Amino acid sequence: MFQPLSGLRVIDLTQVLAGPYSTYQLALMGAEVIKIELPGEGDATRSGMGAPALGGDKMGLPYVTQGSNKRSLTLNLKTQDGLALLKRLIATADIFVQNFKPGTARRLGVSFEDVKQMNPKIVHCSISAYGQDGPIGDRPAYDHVVQGMCGITMTTGTPDSVPNKVGAPYIDYATGLNAAFAIVSALHETRQTGEAVSLDVAMLDSSMLLMASMMTSYLSTGVAPTASGNEAQSRSPSSGAFETTKGVLMIAANNERQHHHLCAAIGRPELLTDPRWADLAERRNHTDALRDEIAATVKTKSADEWEIILNEAGVPAARVRDFAEVMGEGQLKARGITTEMTLPGRDTTVHVPTLGFKVNGAVVAPSSPPPELGGDTDAILGELGISGDEVARLRADGVV
Repeated sequence: MFQPLSGLRVIDLTQVLAGPYSTYQLALMGAEVIKIELPGEGDATRSGMGAPALGGDKMGLPYVTQGSNKRSLTLNLKTQDGLALLKRLIATADIFVQNFKPGTARRLGVSFEDVKQMNPKIVHCSISAYGQDGPIGDRPAYDHVVQGMCGITMTTGTPDSVPNKVGAPYIDYATGLNAAFAIVSALHETRQTGEAVSLDVAMLDSSMLLMASMMTSYLSTGVAPTASGNEAQSRSPSSGAFETTKGVLMIAANNERQHHHLCAAIGRPELLTDPRWADLAERRNHTDALRDEIAATVKTKSADEWEIILNEAGVPAARVRDFAEVMGEGQLKARGITTEMTLPGRDTTVHVPTLGFKVNGAVVAPSSPPPELGGDTDAILGELGISGDEVARLRADGVV
């Protein structure tokens, strides 16, 4: 199995989605991830939405999604003993990840400057809403708040329906992937230089880079992107969403070759010889008329029929599916995008994500289920040389 991070230790002091998803990527690639959680409470997502019985048992599905392949250690960082134990762990680690509000890590004594004194070759990753600097860097936020800040809500939907939030917490997950990429890159750097690396990963930055072409276009032309409904980014009249006799079809015929294939596949070759649509420039001058012609023809068959016809003709097309439909698609099953796991001490089976790419044709899936809250506390403290009696005292004192 692909385990390039085997032998590396990650101290994971993150909560909710972005941070835990970043460390989940590292765990899938073989790193030992020790998740630090508050005794009795744990990550906020342990009590999260969905499957109330699981949430009430500190195994909420948002936590389970990115909790596999990790170890759980409970520490009360408001106690001196808890902080001391955290610092001992950091000294043994290769990577430290935290998503406190900027300034909190410094107050706890685990800022980059603090941590590199404990461990001069560590990768220190800070994940936050807006970054560690800037005029609003100290503000907290969640995915939907950053969606509002970054402008995506004003480009999603139609001009008369904005603002519209993207349905999934995509900024959280993009930030998690961004952080994982940064961490793996920094590991290579610190191995070359022998020096600690500080990483500053912001949700706002991640969200803006998901709109990189929009940023470039606006800053180069001064023309701001607007809500365009289900139209393609290319604004090609032969691309976008089309009504059919049953369902909606997404078509992407953005270049000359695809446009020619589309006209042939829908049985409208005369559209290619009409001078109004002779080339891309003319098509853009007469967009509405061409769009109406294509739409009228597409309306004669179902989306399922057109999906087959157009793809066979070399035109990218897909029937619009709801979430339940796509999760049952054979393509997703072939890709192995999720795997089944049985939660510890339960008969409950859950489906969790695998690594986002195959390696040598194989899926990289987690090998151990999400841990119970504090399920590895005794073992981890024992590895630090702490006796069972001392662990009992720490537990009685509310430290672990």
